[in-house]
Amino acid sequence: MSRALLNTLRTTSRCTPILRHVPSSSSSSPSRILLPAAQVRWSSHSPLGSAPVNVRKPVTINTIQSLYRKNEPITMITAHDFPSAHVADHAGMDMILVGDSLAMVALGMEDTSEVLMEEMLLHCKSVARATKGAFTVGDLPMGTYEISPAQALESAIRMIKVGRVKSVKLEGGKEMASTIEKVTGAGIPVLAHIGLTPQRQNALGGFRVQGKSTSSALKLLEDAFAVQEAGAFAVVLEAVPAEVAALVTKELNIPTIGIGAGNGCSGQVLVQVDMLGNFPPGRFLPKFVKQYGNVWDETYRALSQYKNEVKSREYPAPEHTYPMPKEAFADFEKTIEEEKEKVRLQNFDLL
Repeated sequence: MSRALLNTLRTTSRCTPILRHVPSSSSSSPSRILLPAAQVRWSSHSPLGSAPVNVRKPVTINTIQSLYRKNEPITMITAHDFPSAHVADHAGMDMILVGDSLAMVALGMEDTSEVLMEEMLLHCKSVARATKGAFTVGDLPMGTYEISPAQALESAIRMIKVGRVKSVKLEGGKEMASTIEKVTGAGIPVLAHIGLTPQRQNALGGFRVQGKSTSSALKLLEDAFAVQEAGAFAVVLEAVPAEVAALVTKELNIPTIGIGAGNGCSGQVLVQVDMLGNFPPGRFLPKFVKQYGNVWDETYRALSQYKNEVKSREYPAPEHTYPMPKEAFADFEKTIEEEKEKVRLQNFDLL
């Protein structure tokens, strides 16, 4: 095909507006109207879909406090991108955490200590775009808040302004009280995190249950009181004996969110990838996780079927293609043959 024909086709495709046939209200014959190209989509796009049937009011700090006063369990789940946040929001989660666990479940890292602020901000923005009702929390990654309260405040401001979440989470108890006070003093809600703190797992001797001895349990309670006094609106209790977590919850005036801490907490949080079963067989699953689905198997089945149908040319079938009028295709085919003949004659003349 000659360059002239290609250029002509390219110019035509750029300049010709998209026409669509729509039924005419005044006649049985279709009329042609001009629509902007942006209104016609033939490609993949945002998975927003339709809005929920029962649109809820956005969850706020006041909502969370109200749930706590009514002793109604608070539901919290992690999300690390637009689709995972979108489905969590539609499911009615009270809170969505952009946890630094995305380091492992989304980015393939060894542990949470590897993830950077820039990576957390990217994922926070993705989650925020999808979340219309749930209260969003962004994890401050390791190295962005431990040096000083001023550093923590600067990081928290970035998380709110750039990441577009509504609050931040940070790990640590009594030693982080002044940091929490600094951040909350600037009007940024803080979710504290005590017990097993994954960012500090090297100092804890690994991912070990906390609060199993009297002294350890007393330290946990001391940490809980400290973060409450510093202004945290709630505190995550991770990998703590159920009895200890229930007693700590009873002693506090703020909600506790348990993960591996039993049923006596004010609410619960799980990593979405874990509870959905979106991982291959043989992967370690923490004892406290209940697997509510098997996303891996269903995804594997669908992808395998797609592969097989492509290999056998079963897909795409005629119903998955865009038809062209036979007359138009015949004219197109004829034009191509005529152009090829011209090129052949030109080459012949050069001999």
